[in-house]
Amino acid sequence: MELPAGPDGALVAATRQIAAWAAGLPGLPPDDGSRYSIRRLTVAWNLESWGRSRHTAVAHRRDLSTYLDWCVRERLDPLDARPTDLSQFAVWRELGGGRAAKASTVARALASVSSWYTHLVANTDGRVARNPVAAVKRPAVNAHTSRTAGLTLDEVDLLLAQADAELANRTERWREAPTPARHARYLAALRNRALLRLLADLGLRISEALDRDLDDLTSNAGHRTLRFRAKGGDSRERPLPAHTLEALDEYLAARAAAVDRSVDPLSGPLFATTGSDGQLGRLAEPNVFVWLRALAKAAGIASAGRLSPHSLRHAFATGARQAGIPLEDVQDAMGHADPRTTRRYDRDRHNLDRDPAHELAKRRASRRTSPTASNGAA
Repeated sequence: MELPAGPDGALVAATRQIAAWAAGLPGLPPDDGSRYSIRRLTVAWNLESWGRSRHTAVAHRRDLSTYLDWCVRERLDPLDARPTDLSQFAVWRELGGGRAAKASTVARALASVSSWYTHLVANTDGRVARNPVAAVKRPAVNAHTSRTAGLTLDEVDLLLAQADAELANRTERWREAPTPARHARYLAALRNRALLRLLADLGLRISEALDRDLDDLTSNAGHRTLRFRAKGGDSRERPLPAHTLEALDEYLAARAAAVDRSVDPLSGPLFATTGSDGQLGRLAEPNVFVWLRALAKAAGIASAGRLSPHSLRHAFATGARQAGIPLEDVQDAMGHADPRTTRRYDRDRHNLDRDPAHELAKRRASRRTSPTASNGAA
């Protein structure tokens, strides 16, 4: 497949990666060199997903690979699959498949495979005539609860304090003996603290944070802001609070000093890694999982082994609602199309202290004791 022309290195790299993945997929016809071969259409399908959300594109690749592996084991041509075959695949994923999957995982896998079939139906001139997933009943997923491990606001504060402590320790050790290795760990501690504050203060998805480049930092209406592409491909812009800016500015200043320049000319990923060859790379999501859980363990948080960056997003929604922020404002900040999704993120929504009965009783008592109520009764 020809690579797209132009200066967008990220797009070229993604196309190469996706093309290599598609070339190795089992159970599909060989690439015949035509523009609309199954494998090239599969590349185009995943690249479209990548343009909307890199996280979704990765999930699609993983789910389709699992499905096609299953087809090979079942001696099934995926291009001739029927709804009954997809139902069997769903059962295999839910009850076995090497490791039993949650209903939400099975539903996501079916959605990925369905998206792939829909793309083939639209582009193969009848070679794939129908989407067999369309007639398959999806597993029921409770839209009002979440299995993400939660964090209380006190626990978020403990995480933030632990990140500060680790940075102080790295700073002291680097100043005592300024070796390249210690300087790298100092820069990593600055970066990690800035990322943690960004996730805690803005409630971003981890992919939204890690996909950012330095030129996504900008200003608007007197605010320093971060522009990003949200889930679904929507372009968003959020203001950066002082707590986040303090950590970001310190990290970027140290990163610029390391290459003997000012912050303005810096380019590349916002949250970067440095390879052994000195080249900048993008911090990877699995590394954040490992670091966050280690940080939580050091902070004494009981659920440390189950935490994920998404736990901070849940804590953001809960904290905002506890602070009295209207649901619609929290919904807008989190980029949810449906307020029910925002409510699912609010861990405190079942708190009995928030029951409207309390406020109604207080107002009723106030009416009974007010002069107007007394005069009316006379």
